[in-house]
Amino acid sequence: MGFDARFLGVQAAMPHIETDASGSPSTVELDYLHFTVVLDPVRRLARVTGVNVDGAALVDLARGDDWRLDGRIPADWQAGPEIYARNDLDRGHLVRRRDPVWGPPQVAARANADTFHYPNAAPQASGFNQSAELWLGLEDHVLAFADVNNLRLSVFTAPFLDPDDPPYRGIRVPLRFWKVVAWVRDETLATAGFVVDQTPLVDVERGARAEASGASDAPDLGPFRTFQVPVADIAALAGLVMPALIEADRMPRTVAAAGWKRVREPGDLLL
Repeated sequence: MGFDARFLGVQAAMPHIETDASGSPSTVELDYLHFTVVLDPVRRLARVTGVNVDGAALVDLARGDDWRLDGRIPADWQAGPEIYARNDLDRGHLVRRRDPVWGPPQVAARANADTFHYPNAAPQASGFNQSAELWLGLEDHVLAFADVNNLRLSVFTAPFLDPDDPPYRGIRVPLRFWKVVAWVRDETLATAGFVVDQTPLVDVERGARAEASGASDAPDLGPFRTFQVPVADIAALAGLVMPALIEADRMPRTVAAAGWKRVREPGDLLL
């Protein structure tokens, strides 16, 4: 159950939350099959997720769409179905649906179902996971990378929970999401960090007006931009501690010094 920090054969621990003055991170850790979600019950969204991906043992299962609340925690800690009704916001998987779906058939089926818990979702613009935007394809490209050991990855994903994110139906809708992919190359941990920007995201005032009037007018959603970025930048912006992942970053320092690198096609990736 849950994320395994030794899955790659070397230590690759999940990023952890910087604690406040009281010493409490004010989050709840939820273990599922092959992955873990660390939920912020105030923002009602994940601060960090971590999943182990065994690319050689992935099982192809029908997607389904049976989203449900996690009964282990109060419903009002979770951004539930009311967030996604009558608008153009998708319940976007943070741990990608197919990532933990590996192993014997009954295990894979359970992992598939586990990904449809609301703590593993965040509001995302329609088409967010399309491979044309590379977000979906990033992990596939790393899995196909020749030096990946046994086709195994550990993947960490979450929204940046910025206090200035726009309010909508009792939550604040994240504008940017991050992903750190970890693998083993030449018996050494390697990582790469990415940010996807869906700003401008939602005209929440227009969405509220449409809801009040009963109209089906969906909020406007903006374009996507994907960047490969220093893992250290992700840690700083997300308020997370991940020293081993930062140290293993494959992005050359000379490139990182020039700023975030726009990714438009697989050949742009620095692995």
